[in-house]
This record gives sequence, structure tokens and C-alpha cells, in this order.
Amino acid sequence: MLTKRELLRSAALAALVATTMNPALVGAQTDATRPGFFGSKDIAEAGFIYGLPIVMNYAVMYEYAIDRNSGQFKAPFNQIKNEPNVYTYKDTAIVTPNSDTPYSFVWMDLRAEPVVLSVPAVDPKRYYSVMLCDGNTYNYGYIGTRATGSEAGDYMVVGPNWKGDTPAGIKQVFRSSTQFSVAGYRTQLFGPDDLDNVKKVQAGYKVQMLSGYLKQTPPPAAPTIDFPKIDKELVKTNFFDYLDFALQFAPEQDNEKEIRAKLARIGVGPGKTLNFRDLPLEQKLELGLGMKEGQRKVDEAVATVGKTINGWRVSGLPGNSAHYNGDWMKRAVAAQAGIYGNDPEEATYPFTRVDSDGQTLDGSKHNYTLTFPAGQQPPVNAFWSLTMYDGKTQLLIENPINRYLINSPMLPAMKTNADGSLTLYIQNKSPGADKEANWLPAPDGPIYLVMRLYWPKTTQPSILPAGEGTWQPPGVKRAS
Repeated sequence: MLTKRELLRSAALAALVATTMNPALVGAQTDATRPGFFGSKDIAEAGFIYGLPIVMNYAVMYEYAIDRNSGQFKAPFNQIKNEPNVYTYKDTAIVTPNSDTPYSFVWMDLRAEPVVLSVPAVDPKRYYSVMLCDGNTYNYGYIGTRATGSEAGDYMVVGPNWKGDTPAGIKQVFRSSTQFSVAGYRTQLFGPDDLDNVKKVQAGYKVQMLSGYLKQTPPPAAPTIDFPKIDKELVKTNFFDYLDFALQFAPEQDNEKEIRAKLARIGVGPGKTLNFRDLPLEQKLELGLGMKEGQRKVDEAVATVGKTINGWRVSGLPGNSAHYNGDWMKRAVAAQAGIYGNDPEEATYPFTRVDSDGQTLDGSKHNYTLTFPAGQQPPVNAFWSLTMYDGKTQLLIENPINRYLINSPMLPAMKTNADGSLTLYIQNKSPGADKEANWLPAPDGPIYLVMRLYWPKTTQPSILPAGEGTWQPPGVKRAS
């Protein structure tokens, strides 16, 4: 009599044979050191959770810095690309886009030598940040208003194995845990008429190799890499091929020894060359089932992350290697919820899809208000914003006044109530000329709202520690 496990296994095998596999591969030899079917499936599940951020990062790097025909290409490695505009409803590549701060990006190849990032002096009233994020999706350093101040400076980014002296003139050295890394710049925009000033700041962001900075002969170039093409379809089957490829640029850290050793048992890791297409049928099934279960667990964790406060979910997910400390699920959730998110000390992001009664926000059915009592707006050192998204796509929505968010620099043009409180009108149609200054246009359907608190205050009242602080976002109310 078949056990439940054997039944599951034989049914899954039959389904896989019928739909996707090359029958000629069924009889292929298996590695004697490989664990049994369910042991391998469990390793694949754990490996998927561990590897999800690494593969997601590789996919973005491929589109932004490698594939010139991707439609999303920014610039080759070690060259900066400034985006002198903010996102609108026409921008659809990244979900939940930030429309507060024009971006600049530089993808860094740190194999041959370090990279020097130079920033200009920036008006202290204008918030900016440069977030350094490596291939493990660790935020391993910050340059900018909060972290290093508003003065001009030269900063050096080095790879995991770099050994050398810090040159005179370098203010700080940041070490990436991987040989490829990204610097994401956010520069505050005060309003549509401020764009030229942002462009002037962006023009002051400089990127050069260390040899160029020192005016020395460059070292020999790193070997050319044949980067495997990646897209949404390929990653469904070839996930472990991409993880296998990416790990060669990510030296093993102490807290990775256990998961790396497990992955090696199913053929993934440095010195391996996993090719899913050529695997025997049973091994494909092990990996496929493990990926599916891993994705289910990540989805579940994303849905319940953080703490619910007045209908808002508040969490402080992203951080550096020490912050995650080998909690691969926490890292996977941070990447899936919003890859390249800031540390909570740099920016905290309460979000909601429901009103204060827990009912789904829907602009086709209700009008809503959000009221900050007098003196109780989000406590920040930089600025805060509330951005409106379509609840289905998580993209910005087209609207008659081209307003995608309300932020604190807009407050002087807004109306306060007699008691000093501030009410925002969240609805699909105009609330009337007398209230339009405080109107955040909503879609004619489900609503997704994200608050962004840039450089939140650390003394109470504060949202920090994320979800545990004394300041809480007020609930969204259905208008009567």
C-alpha cells in the first residue's frame, strides 16, 4: 500500500512527466551523495528562501546594467545614471514607485579595484541619501544628510576581498559582501518647479575607479563574464541556475556555512554548474516542489509582516548582514515586499489597503478622510509623504490634477481645520474647490496607500522602533 508521501511523489512525477519533461532523461544517474527525494525537496525549499533576494537582485542588475535592450537599461557598470524626473502613472517597471525623490543609480563591478563615489555639498534643507546595497541585498552603508551630513566628500566602496590602504582624502570606506553592488541615490524634490535644482545636485554626483581618483595606471581588467539572460519566465524553471551563478561572486560568510553546505548537496554553489534542463526527472521535481513551497511560505510571511496599527502595517525589514543575522526568511520578505528598501532609520514605510474598521479601501464605493491632529503629523527630521496607488497593480494612477502624493513640503498650500488639525480627502472625484488643496485623488476601485517617513525622529514621539514607537499613523475613515 502506498503511503501518503509516496502517493504525492508518484502523482507529482506523473504530472511532471506528462507536461514538461524529456522522457530520455528519466533514467539519468543520480549522485550517490545526494539526499533522498524529500531531503532534497526540503533543501530546495530552504535554498529558495535563502536565494530569492540574490536572484531578484541579479534580475534587476541584468536589466539595469547588462542588457542594453531590456527597456530598463540605465548605464554600464561603474557609470552613474541620473533620472532627472519623478515617477508618474506612465512608469510601470517597478511596483510601488517612489515619486518623492528623483533617483540616480550606479551598478559597481568591484572585482578589479574599488570605486570612489564623490558627492557635492547639498543644502542641509534638501534631504538626500546614497544607499549601498550588495548582491546579498544587505544595506551595508549610507552616504547623505542623515548618515554623513550635507558637506562634499569622497567615499570608497571596496569588494569583499580587497586589501589596501585608505588614500588621503577618502572620508569613509564601505565594504560590499559581494563583488557586484548598487548605489541608489535619492534626492529630494520640493515641487515641480524645483527640478532644475535637483539636476544641479545630481550633476555633482561623481563616480570613478580608485586608479582614476589617484591618477594611477589601472590594474588589469577583471575577466569578461557571460551573464546568463534572465526574465520572469526563465526564472520559474532556472531559479537555481541563477543562484548557482550569482554565488560565485559572493564569498561565503560565517552565518551561511550551513545553508551553503546543504545547497552543495543538491549541486548548487561555487564550483558547481547546475543546469536544470539537463537534470534527471526526479531532481527536477525535488527542486520544483521545494521552490513552490518556499514561495508559498514567503507570500504568507509578507502578508503578515510587522504590526497592524489603525489599519496600517508597520515594519522595519531591511538592514545589513548583522540585522538579518542569518534569518533568511526575514531577508526574503524584505526583498519581496520591496527590494532595495531603506533601513527603518533612513525611512520607514507604513502601508494599508484597509480603513480604520478593517474594510478594504475602494474609491468606487466610498470617499475617505485621513486627519492628523494638531502637532501630530509624522515626526521626521527630513520630510514625510502619503502616496496613492492602484490597489490591483500597485502603480501610480492617472488623475485630473496630476497629483500622486501629498507631502510635507506641500503643507503651506494646504488648509488646516479650526483646531489646527490637517484633513486629507482621499477620493476618486474632487471634494470641491474649497477642499481641493487637500485632495489626494484615488482610483475608481481598490486603493493602496503608502506613507514614507524620511529620516524619522529617534526621540519620542517617534515611529521607531518600527511599530513600537509612541507615534502611530491615524486610521483612514470612511466619509459619512
